[in-house]
Amino acid sequence: MGSLENGFSLKRAGSRNERNPFLSRPRSRFSRFLLFKKLDYLQWICTVLVFLFFVVFFQMFLPGSVMDKSQDSLLDDKDSLFGELRHLKEMGGLDFGEDIRLEPFKLLEKFQRENKDANLQSSAGFNRSQHRFHYRKPQLALVFANLLVDPQQLLMVTVARALKEIDYEVQVYSLEDGPVRNVWQSIGVPVTALKVDSNEIGVDWLNYDGILVSSLEAKTVFSSFMLEPFKSLPLIWTIHERALADRSGEYTSSGHIELVNDWKKVFNRATVVVFPNYALPMIYSTFDTGNYYVIPGSPTEVWKGENALNLYKDNQRMKMGYGPDEVLIAIVGSQFMYRGLWLEHALILQALLPLFADFSNSRPKIVVLSSDSTSNYSMAVEGIALNLRYPSGVVKHVAVDEDVDSVLSMTDLVIYGSFLEEPSFPEILIKAMSLGKPIIAPDLPNIRKYVHDRVNGYLFPKENIRILTTIILQVVSTGKVSPLAHNIASTGRGTVKNLMAQETVEGYALLLENVLKLPSEVAPPKAVKELPSKLNEEWQWNLFDDFLNSTFEDRSSKFLDKLEEQWNHSRRERFGSLIATNDSFSYEIWEEEKKMHSINIKRRREEQELKDRTDQPRGTWEDVYRNAKRADRAKNDLHERDERELERTGQPLCIYEPYFGEGTWPFLHQNSLYRGIGLSTKGRRPSMDDVDGPSRLQLLNNPYYRDTLGEYGAFFAIANRIDRLHRNAWIGFQSWRATARKASLSEIAETSLLDAIEKRKYGDALYFWVRMDTDPRNSLQQRDFWSFCDAINAGNCKFAFSEALNRMYGIKHDFNSLPPMPEDGGTWSVMQSWALPTKSFLEFVMFSRMFVDALDAQMYDEHHQSGHCYLSFSKDKHCYSRALELLINVWAYHSARRMVYVNPQTGTMQEYHKFKSRRGKMWIKWFSFNTLKAMDEDLAEEADSDRPKRRWLWPSTGEVVWQGVLERERNLRNQQKEKRKQNSKDKLERMRRKHHQKALGKYVKPRAEDMENSNSTTVTSN
Repeated sequence: MGSLENGFSLKRAGSRNERNPFLSRPRSRFSRFLLFKKLDYLQWICTVLVFLFFVVFFQMFLPGSVMDKSQDSLLDDKDSLFGELRHLKEMGGLDFGEDIRLEPFKLLEKFQRENKDANLQSSAGFNRSQHRFHYRKPQLALVFANLLVDPQQLLMVTVARALKEIDYEVQVYSLEDGPVRNVWQSIGVPVTALKVDSNEIGVDWLNYDGILVSSLEAKTVFSSFMLEPFKSLPLIWTIHERALADRSGEYTSSGHIELVNDWKKVFNRATVVVFPNYALPMIYSTFDTGNYYVIPGSPTEVWKGENALNLYKDNQRMKMGYGPDEVLIAIVGSQFMYRGLWLEHALILQALLPLFADFSNSRPKIVVLSSDSTSNYSMAVEGIALNLRYPSGVVKHVAVDEDVDSVLSMTDLVIYGSFLEEPSFPEILIKAMSLGKPIIAPDLPNIRKYVHDRVNGYLFPKENIRILTTIILQVVSTGKVSPLAHNIASTGRGTVKNLMAQETVEGYALLLENVLKLPSEVAPPKAVKELPSKLNEEWQWNLFDDFLNSTFEDRSSKFLDKLEEQWNHSRRERFGSLIATNDSFSYEIWEEEKKMHSINIKRRREEQELKDRTDQPRGTWEDVYRNAKRADRAKNDLHERDERELERTGQPLCIYEPYFGEGTWPFLHQNSLYRGIGLSTKGRRPSMDDVDGPSRLQLLNNPYYRDTLGEYGAFFAIANRIDRLHRNAWIGFQSWRATARKASLSEIAETSLLDAIEKRKYGDALYFWVRMDTDPRNSLQQRDFWSFCDAINAGNCKFAFSEALNRMYGIKHDFNSLPPMPEDGGTWSVMQSWALPTKSFLEFVMFSRMFVDALDAQMYDEHHQSGHCYLSFSKDKHCYSRALELLINVWAYHSARRMVYVNPQTGTMQEYHKFKSRRGKMWIKWFSFNTLKAMDEDLAEEADSDRPKRRWLWPSTGEVVWQGVLERERNLRNQQKEKRKQNSKDKLERMRRKHHQKALGKYVKPRAEDMENSNSTTVTSN
């Protein structure tokens, strides 16, 4: 069921204008209809009178169908009509919901079609056959909110045990522990408790081929699944609660659109949202994103029925006003609402009328259960009973919104009165059968599949309602239910205990088969038909024997209450104190805010005036520009040189950890030995001195190459003008996935590695600490290098390497250009966790750039257009990243580097592939520095001089350097130097030639005697 839009067709085939009214039909046709059907004319006349009475009286206030509001519509074609009611249908008043078509397999067909197209395009696009290797089993993770006892745990235990039998590996994660942990461990499934710290979950979900999440309460875990690099992982979310659907209308009406949108994002993240029945997708239509699917079947109703037998006793009948000796009959129907439901109830009530002729003293009581909780429908049922001349108080309407289990537990007989052909067995009948009640139902296909007439229930043909009367008179005789009916009910109770278990197990197996995109090293699971009957046809009740008498609590409402409280709290914090508890506006707070605003404006004005009064240094525009650049450089240096940067400067080694997305943050180190490098600007860690990969290499701004290259994007970014970033003698890289696997270096191993580097114990060597024979993808511990490479690349690794080297070195295709990687008892490096001298790293990057360019040239066109790659069975945006993962081994082996394994726990070291065993097997000339340097310069000269217009990856992966570039840069530097000298000379010359203004006058200081005479003369005159 892809979505409510695609999964349900609610429109009818024709319109009201197209049908012919009953009275305008030719009389001959009506006569033939009456003669050939041989109707009970008294029954027919009563039915017509009932219809004519209510078609006018109740049409004005009866509630419309929630499934179909159309008034101008016609039911499906005449062949689906049953005989006795055809005339009512021609009159336009009978609607049994037969035109409601539920199509649950739209989404499944979509996955099957995509898989088929992928297989065709993958094989045809490259003309290469692909092979699957059986190195490991498919890995599944089951995520729960808790491990408390409930029917959903029973369902998932049953499914998981069956999946393990067909070669799936299952791991359980839970936010809270509980008693069901022992059940999971008893079937060999490991259980891990999740720790959520600041919305971070330390689990590498990429270790699993698929995730199964159960219940609404597991929404907390979705914070991890919605982050890179886990966004594209197949995720199946099973929802069995209806609490969120009931509240969705309240969220919309109260204006909590953000909360609704938040839930929509969660629903949209799931690859498939699975429901256990066909009603839940309808009530969850608010959150429908086109990924709804139904796997019918659940032990919930049976479990509730077992508890109800112990919970509800005879006193329940007394509370409802029924005597202990009265026969109580329940009329139930479909969980879907449609306009003809009331007429179906009228027909069933009419069929029960003869039963009252046999009762002289205590008459049976009838309870009509329906999904309509409005008072109008209760009035309609009472009107029908009154018109059929039922005694007052015999027929009562009860809405199923009330406690259905308590109502059914006190009944003696259950009649299913709906003629709608539902896509699965009705849940209301499962409730009744689990309570040990005799059931009578029409012989609809999905009922007839599980109920056998007079074996575990009673069936009557929907074309002949009179047989229902006959069955009723046989089941209820002499004022009580017959012993045969009790025996049949007991058999039905045993049948319903494992009802639809097989459909559920096969449904999940089929869904996983179509949703999961298994890598080439994974063995496909077995067919579900190979399952033993005990695992396929029965719920695993035996594992829950100790818990069956315990009642379970639906905690979804409490979870939603807590979630709403957190959302309201965060909303108040986001908007600050301006939002009061009652969302009213606070005048006092606004006045205080205005006062603070005016004070700030006044202070800024005063500061600006004082700044204008101070003397400003003058200078040329060149001085201003130079000072600004100097300030920027100082600012950047101050930003980068934090404590870790200063500590890192004095170390011989710096290990870079490439990452993409916030989901990797819990696995990144924060000490001075390590430094992160983000492959995307968006997902960088705050307050950390991580390297911004896209700013160092523009190629990483292209999502296609960022995904395809993987860690090699970080290699190229670091190597690009490396002297501006990395000043350590050695350089290392470590995958965050190695940390998640607990295969990263411990403190002891870090000390041991640094000590070996400082003492140059192995010289120019490749140190690695994640080995191929312990890789989870290599459960067979395969030691042959090319076999393992083929296994993780759909059997085409050797071909890809050979073609890339042919193109790279310009060799003819008939030459075997696959470097030998002998199996000499050693192992190899995987997961890009190694260390090298910085000089050797640059040589390796030089080789890698040419190799990647050759790979890209042969794969880009097909992979970029269709997403298919002959190194993978399905669409894979990480096309050749798995082949590049092993490239370091080929280069190190054939460039005569020593290869040393460092135990990540103990720090002990062991050298593999020693030079003695390599003699005569290394292609040293092909991998020597001189050869690679000459090839690199040739490519650089072509890129710099010819500037070809074809699409070419190599120039975008790093620096373009050859002798011509160096000479041009040297000439440019000399020109700039000469220009600076000339500018200095010109400045001095201007200063010498500058015109100096002459003084306006000359001041001569008088002698001291003249000053004394002047003073005496002044005194005498006085």
